[in-house]
Amino acid sequence: MLMRLSPKILTISAFTAATVVSAFIAGGSATIIEKRSRSLMRVELEAAGYSWANVETDGLLVQISGTAPTEANRFRALTKAASVVEATRVIDLTEVEVQKEATPPNFSLEILRNDDGISLIGLVPASMDREAFMERIETIAGTAAVKDMLEAADYAEPKGWQSALDFGILTLNTLPRSKISVAPGKVAVTAITNSAAEKARIDADLARRKPAAIALQSDISAPRPVITPFTLRFVIDGDGARFDACSADTDRAKARILAAATAAGVPAGAGCTVGMGTPSTRWGEATEMTIKALKDMGAGLVTVSDADISLIAADTVTQADFDRIVGELESNLPEVFSLKAELTKKADALPAGGPEFSAVLSSKGQVQLRGRLSDERLREAAEILARARFGASNVYGATRVDDTLPAGWALRSLSAIEALSQLAEGEAVVTPDLIKISGVSGNTLGSDAISRILTDRLGEHSRFDLDVRYDKRLDPILGLPTGAECTDMLNGALAKAKINFEPGASVVAEGGGAVLDTLAGLMKDCADFKMEIAGHTDSQGSDEFNMALSQDRATAVLRALMERRVNTEYLSAQGYGPSQPVAPNDTEVGREANRRIEFVLLDAAPVNRPVALPPADGTVAATPAPEKADEGAAPPKDGEDGDDAAAETGTILTPATQTTRRPKARPQQN
Repeated sequence: MLMRLSPKILTISAFTAATVVSAFIAGGSATIIEKRSRSLMRVELEAAGYSWANVETDGLLVQISGTAPTEANRFRALTKAASVVEATRVIDLTEVEVQKEATPPNFSLEILRNDDGISLIGLVPASMDREAFMERIETIAGTAAVKDMLEAADYAEPKGWQSALDFGILTLNTLPRSKISVAPGKVAVTAITNSAAEKARIDADLARRKPAAIALQSDISAPRPVITPFTLRFVIDGDGARFDACSADTDRAKARILAAATAAGVPAGAGCTVGMGTPSTRWGEATEMTIKALKDMGAGLVTVSDADISLIAADTVTQADFDRIVGELESNLPEVFSLKAELTKKADALPAGGPEFSAVLSSKGQVQLRGRLSDERLREAAEILARARFGASNVYGATRVDDTLPAGWALRSLSAIEALSQLAEGEAVVTPDLIKISGVSGNTLGSDAISRILTDRLGEHSRFDLDVRYDKRLDPILGLPTGAECTDMLNGALAKAKINFEPGASVVAEGGGAVLDTLAGLMKDCADFKMEIAGHTDSQGSDEFNMALSQDRATAVLRALMERRVNTEYLSAQGYGPSQPVAPNDTEVGREANRRIEFVLLDAAPVNRPVALPPADGTVAATPAPEKADEGAAPPKDGEDGDDAAAETGTILTPATQTTRRPKARPQQN
């Protein structure tokens, strides 16, 4: 029998079933929403480039975790997540990667200068005094425009930046058309100059002014010089093969000429000026052929002046060889070039004791004219020319008139004086068949200049002999310091930064390396002067100990310079102990001043400079005869032969030597 359920039980059962069904439906819906939110969030974050972000769901909540590379990246990822679901449902569990210290940027500055003004481009430290910097640039620019396109970064100024900047601005001031690139510890200079001489001067100035800690890259260009006449003079004699002058129109022609000269016996390292003005594009070929011809003869000289070639074979060449070689050369020379060849005959040698004219230039600039001239007008002209070239007060005339001299004597004598003006000191001697110029020049191309003067005035067939040496100390372009200037610079550097030693020892104290580096840099242009490194102490302790200590300290400085690749051949070390104080020893300040290193000049003349030129007759030179009677020997008396007077008075060609070495004082005995 079926039992009827009560309405109450049915009602309760219905509600229970509904609750279970609702819970089931709700749980399923939440799971679907949770999975959908997680999947959608992952896709959006991955597509936006935030692959570092991990997504988890907890019901309707979305948890974002992971390590973001930057705070900005983390913020953008959370913003993206909030655009996918409600921001209230996003739980932030992210972290930010620990950032390494930011790498400073590469600071650099380019300064471009031309006739229109100065442009500044680059990145500079924000701490740089821009106002003071711009003031320096505007001073250099003058009325020209200054374009400031610089950017700044707030990072510490790198080491070497300020010294490089200062050197760059100093260089800019001397180069009106240039590009100066500045980086920490580095300066690159690109510039255009008006001449090769100006280029050499600028290169020397840059090398001299450059701080030791700065790396310099220099690219200075100059137009090729105009050479007139275009001259080459090549000699082979008892002293070997050499150039008296060498010109080339291209680098390729220069290489051909030097290769031929090397094959003929010229030592490696010979120079040849590349310039404009050649009469033919086949200059290199023609000069190469003439050098080879002279080589085959064995001795003689060849002069090429523009398109004219003069070949003079020595008297040791046989007639058959001369004819054969000259014939081959004449047949193969390029068009335009003309050849005149001559074989010297032994009978043409000048008898001993023939007439002679000489002009001698001393290192002090004094000139003496000796020997014979053809007439009174020539004597007056020679003295006028000499005074114009060397100064009115520096010329002393002691010539005699001889109307039997050969034709052309006047032109040859005046040309010799003109050639002598290219030397710093030396001698010009004129004989009937030869002009001989010897001496020292401060011009690397001094021999070339003299060859062009004589060739242009006397013709390419003229005979002259050159013995010209180059002395860098006399080169005005290099502007090398004198001995006194060297010691002033060295002691000035020591005044700014003193070399300190460990107490009671000869070991250089910490920080002394920078001072020694500065001294080593200054010594580059001063290494050929005899100097003394003098060591001094205060009066504390025994004299014997202090003398030994000062000697050891001076020697330590000498050794330190040697380790820095300074040529110390002419440097000596000497200790003076407490014997030469510069301040009282009764105070610490005075004792500190007395503990010092000094440089002392021992000889004002550089050691490697050629200092003497022997007279033509081989006798020992005596005191020069100046122009004024109260300054030395008197001019020759009436009727006295000028040649004899020259032999009596002679000429000093050695530079005056000034000794500035202080006397060694004996230590005080207590």
